[in-house]
Amino acid sequence: MVRRWVPLAVATAVLATAAGCGGDDSPAPTSPDANLAGKTVEVAATWSGAEQANFQAVLDAFAAKTGATVKYTSGGNDLPVLLNSRIAGGSPPDVALISQPGVVAEFVKRGAVKPLTGDAAAAIKDNYSSAWQELGTVNGQLYGVYFKVANKSVIWYRVDSFADAGVQPPKTWDELKRVSTALADSGVTPMVAAGGDGWVLTDWFENTYLRVAGPEMYDKLAKHEIPWTDPSVVKTLTLLADYWRTPRFLAGSPTQTAFTQAIADVFGKSPKGAMLFEGDFVASEINKLGELKVGESAKFFNWPSVDGSKPAVVTAGDQAVAFKDTPEANALMAFLASPEAAKIMAAKGGFISANSGLDIATYPDDTTRQLAEAVVQAESLRFDLSDLTPQTFGGGTSAHLWVLLQDFLAKPIAPQALAQQLETAAKKDFGGN
Repeated sequence: MVRRWVPLAVATAVLATAAGCGGDDSPAPTSPDANLAGKTVEVAATWSGAEQANFQAVLDAFAAKTGATVKYTSGGNDLPVLLNSRIAGGSPPDVALISQPGVVAEFVKRGAVKPLTGDAAAAIKDNYSSAWQELGTVNGQLYGVYFKVANKSVIWYRVDSFADAGVQPPKTWDELKRVSTALADSGVTPMVAAGGDGWVLTDWFENTYLRVAGPEMYDKLAKHEIPWTDPSVVKTLTLLADYWRTPRFLAGSPTQTAFTQAIADVFGKSPKGAMLFEGDFVASEINKLGELKVGESAKFFNWPSVDGSKPAVVTAGDQAVAFKDTPEANALMAFLASPEAAKIMAAKGGFISANSGLDIATYPDDTTRQLAEAVVQAESLRFDLSDLTPQTFGGGTSAHLWVLLQDFLAKPIAPQALAQQLETAAKKDFGGN
C-alpha cells in the first residue's frame, strides 16, 4: 500500500464553494469547466492533516472553475469500511480515492462504481500512459484515475555513512551485500528494517520478486495463477533470508521497530543504521526530523537488480473512482485527470503524479523529480502485490503475508517451509484457486 500508517480519522468538512455563471456557450456538463453552481460533490479519501490540506487546494480550484460546492470526508485506514457502510445505506460519496485495487474490483463487481466515459475518460487517455490506464481498468472497462502514486523501489541512505565507509550506492544485489559488509566493517549497522510494520516486509518481498521472476510471473503470483511454492518464490525468500540473517546487517530488534521509528533510527539525532528501505514518502519524514537535508546529506538509490534484471518499479497509489454517474462527479473525475490538478499538488511537495502531462519542473526539488520520472518512464511497472490480493492475505495487520514475513524475519524458518505456509494461506484466502 501507499502508506498504511496514516492516522485513523473520520472528519467531514465543506472545503470550497464558488459561484458559477451559466450561458449558452458554457462547457458540456461533464467538462471540468462545466457550470455546476448549486451542485454539491462529496469526495472521500484516506487523507488527513497536511495531505488533506494539500488536496483541499485541488478541490478549491475545481470549485472555483465550476461553481460547485465540494465536501470532503476523511476515512483514514477505515475508508473501505466507511464506503461499504455508505453503499449499503444508499448514500455513497460522488467520488472516492482508494488505495487498494482489490477493493475497487469488488465495488465494480457489485455495480457500485461507475465506468468512465466522456471528458473523464478522454482526459485519462490524453494524460496517462497505457500502463496506468491498464491499472485503472477492470474487465476491459476504464473505472479509475491514479491521482497520487508512490515509487516504492528506492532505498534511502546517509551520505556521511557511505563516505566514511568509502562506498558508493549499489546497483546490484551482490553489490548491496558488499556495501553492507563495508558499512559494518566501518562500525555502522547497514540497515534498519522496520519489520514492526508487516507492510514494509511485503514491499521487500515484492521488489525482490519482481527482479527475480519478472513482471509476467509477478502478475500470475498476484492472481494466484502460480503457487507460492513456485521456485521463483523460494529463490526470492532465500535472497531475503540471506540478507536479513547475515550478522551485523540489521539493526537490533527489527520486528519491534515500527516504520516511523526506523526513519528516526537512520536519519534522526542518534542514528542506529545507514540505510532504510521504503518509498518516496520517506523524504518528507526525513525533512520533518530536521537533522539531514534530502538531496544533500540524505539520498536514495534504486532497488538493486538481481541477475541482470531490467529497471523496474513497484508502485502504489490512490485511485479516484466515481460512485455516481452525474455531471458533477464526471467533471471532478476529468479535473483530477488533468495536468492542472496534478500541478497544484506537485508544487506543494510530498506528492508524485503519474500524469504525463505534468511538467516535471513543477516538483519542488531534484529528488522528487527523479522519483517521479522513474514512475512515469518505468519500463516495468507493477502495482503493490499485496494490494492486489484478498485483504485477508495481503491487506492488514493480521493478513497472512504480513504475519508470515514477520515470523520469517524473526525466526530461522526455511524458505521452502515459508513458501508452503504462504501457499496454504493463499488457497484459503483466494477461494481455493
